[in-house]
Amino acid sequence: MDADSGYEAVRSRDGRFDGAFFFGVTTTGIYCRPSCPAVTPKRLNVRFFATAAAAQGSGFRACRRCRPDAVPGSAEWNVRADVVGRAMRLIADGVVDREGVAGLALRLGYSARQVQRQLTAELGAGPVALARAQRAHTARVLLQTTALPVTEIAFASGFASVRQFNDTVRAVYDATPTEVRGAAPGGRGARRAAPGAGIPLRLAYRGPYQTAAVFDQLALEAVPGVEEVPGDTGRRTYRRTLRLPYGTALVAVEERGGTERPGGGTRPGGWLDARLRLTDPRDLTTAVQRLRRLFDLDADPYAVDERLGADPRLAPLVAARPGLRSPGAVDPLEAAVKVLADRDEAERLVRRYGKALDAPCGTLTHLFPEPAVLAEAEPAGPLGTLAAALADGTIRLDPGADREATEHSLRTLPGLPPAAITALRIRALADPDVPPLDSPAPDTWRPWRSYAAQHLRVADAEGKAGERAV
Repeated sequence: MDADSGYEAVRSRDGRFDGAFFFGVTTTGIYCRPSCPAVTPKRLNVRFFATAAAAQGSGFRACRRCRPDAVPGSAEWNVRADVVGRAMRLIADGVVDREGVAGLALRLGYSARQVQRQLTAELGAGPVALARAQRAHTARVLLQTTALPVTEIAFASGFASVRQFNDTVRAVYDATPTEVRGAAPGGRGARRAAPGAGIPLRLAYRGPYQTAAVFDQLALEAVPGVEEVPGDTGRRTYRRTLRLPYGTALVAVEERGGTERPGGGTRPGGWLDARLRLTDPRDLTTAVQRLRRLFDLDADPYAVDERLGADPRLAPLVAARPGLRSPGAVDPLEAAVKVLADRDEAERLVRRYGKALDAPCGTLTHLFPEPAVLAEAEPAGPLGTLAAALADGTIRLDPGADREATEHSLRTLPGLPPAAITALRIRALADPDVPPLDSPAPDTWRPWRSYAAQHLRVADAEGKAGERAV
């Protein structure tokens, strides 16, 4: 998008571009999302940025009115398979906080200097600045939704010191951590989550969202002991356990979220209400990003529907289900088990090899088995072979994996069927452009062939359900 088109999006307060770019106002020193309801600044006073980190690096602070740090992520990073796209997915997963820039570079197969140069040249910010912006957002969430002491929040957000935490919060929000906490909805008297109650979150998305289709799929695939989606229709809640870098989590995500604007009216998008109970708050960023991938919350439904809706075969499907998402996965081995084993077998593996929770929560009793444990216990067959490859690092199915190289490696594993490889690329690697195995996929579907396959799958499932009802 050029600057003139960007300014038109700002002038019309077009929420479709929230997260795709940010703009700073030189006369105020504030940066905003395109849909900010404030008075539109003059064109000569506006600067555009690809990321919030680039705006912060140029001296702009976040708008307190539109909260630009709370927008959905750019769909561009899901589509792109180059080093910049892979780096952005890994940074979002918290790799820089856990492993530093050197660890990020090692995962990408580049030197730290090359990664720094490419990100800075294209995005206006390097990996440290991008991670810093993410830490600031995590800090604001914890300050405004929990009663944790400020010192604990500093380290839980990924900062190396309290001083660094204080300096960053002041620079990004033009306020001290105490002032940020006091600015929470409800002010200083706001009720915050008590220890053990979980962290309440709104997981934002853009455009229309077919929540029923996503929750139907999650309910159908749910592995007993690890996941559950009680109820049939309406306001269902998806609940699950998560194994994370520093600890574990219990997660609950509600099917329907609000679309109201503060002050009235509606906005092009909404959110899913969620609650996370973490054993270690340092896992907040990673947990949120994995949920965002699972629910495909950073997708651009406008771009997807425009491309696929132009195809005569898909047009009626897109019209019937605008904003249909292509769900991802929070655990690559779990995704593989769902493809290679039935529900009973998946439950058996969980009960036998999954780690039991110290305190079960309803039907949630276990974490999904770790690859090394499953590979040692049941090494035979394609599932055992894949578990061993994941355990020793021969194959990586993380957000920063090279998709083409990973598919090639998967094809070398004995007994792994093509359908499983396709499913892993769609779910574990969150690739938006995987063609359906059993249906011709014209080039006009690119780069959204995974979404086309999802439309065909959902339409087929609803058609069979209708036949059974008759």
